[in-house]
Amino acid sequence: MAQSDLNRRTVLRRAAAAGVLAGPAAGLLSSCALGDDTSGDTSGKYEGTKTDKNPLGVKEDAPLDVVIFNGGFGEDYAKAHQAMYKETYPKAEVKHSAVVEINKELQPRFVDGTPPDFVNNSGAGQIDLGGLVAQGALADLTPLLDAPSLDVPGKKVRETLLPGTVESGSFDGKTYVLNYAYTVYGIWYSDKLFKAKGWEYAKTWDEHIALCKKIKAAGIAPWTYQGKHPRYMSWPVISTAIKFGGPQVAMAIDNLEPNAWTSDAMKAAAEAWYQIVKDKYILEGSPGLDHKQSQTEWCKGNAAFISCGSWLESEQKAVTPEGFNMAVAPTPSLGSGDKLPFAAIRGTAGEPFIVPAKAKNERGGMELMRHMLSMKGAKDFTGKVSSLSVVAGAAEGATLPFGLTSAVKALADSGSNGFNWVYNVYYRKLERELVDAACGEFFSGRTTPAEFLAACQKGADLIAADTSFKKYKRSA
Repeated sequence: MAQSDLNRRTVLRRAAAAGVLAGPAAGLLSSCALGDDTSGDTSGKYEGTKTDKNPLGVKEDAPLDVVIFNGGFGEDYAKAHQAMYKETYPKAEVKHSAVVEINKELQPRFVDGTPPDFVNNSGAGQIDLGGLVAQGALADLTPLLDAPSLDVPGKKVRETLLPGTVESGSFDGKTYVLNYAYTVYGIWYSDKLFKAKGWEYAKTWDEHIALCKKIKAAGIAPWTYQGKHPRYMSWPVISTAIKFGGPQVAMAIDNLEPNAWTSDAMKAAAEAWYQIVKDKYILEGSPGLDHKQSQTEWCKGNAAFISCGSWLESEQKAVTPEGFNMAVAPTPSLGSGDKLPFAAIRGTAGEPFIVPAKAKNERGGMELMRHMLSMKGAKDFTGKVSSLSVVAGAAEGATLPFGLTSAVKALADSGSNGFNWVYNVYYRKLERELVDAACGEFFSGRTTPAEFLAACQKGADLIAADTSFKKYKRSA
């Protein structure tokens, strides 16, 4: 390789490590950021022989490089999955790394063209998935999905997954991401506290505000939120709007349609949620709290409600009082005119896992996913982290903690009325930076509902007009 090329790559590597390459795809939207070869050349990759027991053609003694996000789920579940892989391929050396800042740790390796074979690309410091897909940096997972299940006879892997799992990781019809944890998003409260106080969870917005008044009178703040990550509060606002106006509200937001954030449904939802701000129903100091701090205040009983996904129970396990009995419920209905019933709740596959296109052991990375997606792997995951997996039926017969039991019930009650949105996957910057900032201003009381929605729409319009972002179209 010419010296000039070496110098260029050295500069890029150092820039990535320093966070200089912080464009729309977290440093991966520059054509040179993925290294010199973007032709899909498979030379140097490990390949074995395909058999009934080895449908992906894994080279049995090939090393496997695994990087896991060390967050709310910890790393024990991942080590268990890797142990399963080792049982199948005892000659393989599995390198396990658990890190917090995935982007910071792995961006230089993507730049160099030497990424790991398997990545749990999660957390606040994840690498932008839309950007990775746009640059051809991820392997197409179709071979995995079409492979036979490890332990469900007669079924392909894709046939063992909950509805929406494949779609949640698909871009323009191809699946590049395995979202492994099935997450329920809603409003969380302590069942123990509510029973002790004689409170009932409110099904309508007017009832919710009346309950907030009672809670405040009892000396407890009705609400707190993850102040340093205020986008958590965008979730109930958007959910309220979708239930009021129908699933097309989410479709418009996902497709970056003009005025999607300022629709009548979004206006009605924002006006409703503004009431908890102006009536001072939010725990004082919440804007300055991070996710762990705010959730801990909630666990201490200093606030009655918090917005989160069903990873909350696992994430707060160390500080949750005995018998707290956290439970999740849908957002209250605005009124009788809502298009979706009260029970409708947001549920989706989350916690993304990827196999980089330039991974040396791409087949091994997919095979590790196949072990994860076995009934044995999924049951072990649920038992270790108190979260549902995307493997259908894997939680049946299991003894689940109180919060996860409530999430399973909420999904069952929601039935076919469940909903989700994916703009945050397509355009991470829109949620993590632009909507996040708008939520921070709104829920701290510095902007009005109209100003809040205008700021969100401005952010969406910026992304829509920015040609450096590949645009994705959601049709269902």
